[in-house]
Amino acid sequence: MRVLVYPHDLSIGGSQLNAIQLAAAVRDRGHAVVVYGQPGPLVGEVAAAGLELIPSPDVHVRPTPGVVRDLARVLTERRIDIAHGYEWPPSLEALLACRVAHTGRAVSTVLSMSVAPFLPRYLPLGVGTEQIREAEREHGRPAVELLEPPVDVAANAPGAVPVAAFAREHGIEPGIFTVSIVSRLAREMKLEGILTAMDAVELLHREAPIQLVIAGGGPAETEVRAHAAAVNGIAGERIVVCTGELTDPRPVYALADVGIGMGGSALRSMAFGVPLIVQGERGFWRTLSAATVEDFLWQGWYGVGPGSGGAAERLAACLRELRDDRGVREVLGRFARRTVESRFSVSRVAERQIAFYERAIAAPPRTSWRESLDAGFGLFAYHAQRALASRTGPAPSEDFNSRPVAAERGAAAGARER
Repeated sequence: MRVLVYPHDLSIGGSQLNAIQLAAAVRDRGHAVVVYGQPGPLVGEVAAAGLELIPSPDVHVRPTPGVVRDLARVLTERRIDIAHGYEWPPSLEALLACRVAHTGRAVSTVLSMSVAPFLPRYLPLGVGTEQIREAEREHGRPAVELLEPPVDVAANAPGAVPVAAFAREHGIEPGIFTVSIVSRLAREMKLEGILTAMDAVELLHREAPIQLVIAGGGPAETEVRAHAAAVNGIAGERIVVCTGELTDPRPVYALADVGIGMGGSALRSMAFGVPLIVQGERGFWRTLSAATVEDFLWQGWYGVGPGSGGAAERLAACLRELRDDRGVREVLGRFARRTVESRFSVSRVAERQIAFYERAIAAPPRTSWRESLDAGFGLFAYHAQRALASRTGPAPSEDFNSRPVAAERGAAAGARER
């Protein structure tokens, strides 16, 4: 097969890294693969993977007509069989380009916490959790499959990366109980938990030495750094370290005694054989164990809690249990590593992705003018709502991550119980 992979962009993010990793894995299995998209910080990752990058024109309102025309040209010149868009803007542009070029099949992967309702239902779709797959099937989408985030279990493994020089560079104290967070610093989904984690570490610092290392950049970086400075001021020493955005955050995972995370970052933390506390919203904190893993395999590495009240104390209790019992940490760390190896390795996910491509090619072409019109009206409404929202405040920067399926279903379940 000749495959074009089109990430959302080439800035640092979980969906983009997944797209590059899987593109290389599919190439390694004998297929011709190119990457298309806006150049950004991950250009080096594309080059390091030995993949060709075809730069796209500048994007504007999505889908961008200039991008669609250029992408159609590439599909024709390269005789592409599969145009694979990651997240909704590249997915729509890939679908439109296939129609303009009269060649190739468009497929989509959405690793956000919900799927844009204006993606046409006839577009073959891969999603990251069982719960989202079920929700999309309930909404009438016939071709939706589970394509969970992959992890390179060789590059992300205990002992895979040195940490001493990195720790010295960032002033991370050796021998102190260390908690790590690797995350995009976004206001939606992420910020609440990151601020709470700092407060929890400040509580635990009163009992014994502890430090929290936060790696990442994004629109909420100013708030994160300000809160870190305030917590460090209360503690009287530097117990929160903010590294900023890192092209390679593996040392942060590797030096941790406990990882905190959600989504793909949670999986990469698990690959390093350290215990994981899953971060969610509304005060959700839960330690990964044999008793909780099935919930996460269903709903994803995320959850919705009872509210922000007492959230720092709840997280502090989870961390205290792990801090005080090395044996528990070792057991849970080994369990985390086994879980990633058995289900989320790049090789396993790549085989599922190739099968996804093959099914898309083999299936009869399917279009529906009604679904296309519904998608067009839905897209127009989406842009109109964002334009209206921007007049009263900033629109959500994380798009459909701000409306997780797990949160909606959790709220619906709570309402039924009441």
